[in-house]
Amino acid sequence: MAEKKTLMYKGYPLRRKDNLIYYGNMHDSHIVMLQILDEAMVKDLPVASKVSLQLQLTDPDVKSRDRVVKKTEKNGLYEAMDVAAVWLERALNAK
Repeated sequence: MAEKKTLMYKGYPLRRKDNLIYYGNMHDSHIVMLQILDEAMVKDLPVASKVSLQLQLTDPDVKSRDRVVKKTEKNGLYEAMDVAAVWLERALNAK
């Protein structure tokens, strides 16, 4: 039986659904939601050129509009993932 592997980035799981990427574990207090807003073609491959980030609380008792802690937009997935990793690490290590 084949084992299903989870894509990880800096110790946290990544999940993608269409143009949304969820970074972090839903059992933790925070996750980062990345939304690909625009793509550019590079050698016949679509590459994210504009990405929206939101640091969110995972508490199901909080209203969806109140879950967003921070948000920003970045040019490119690399820059967005760099910011997402810092935000998530800081949020999870805050006491």
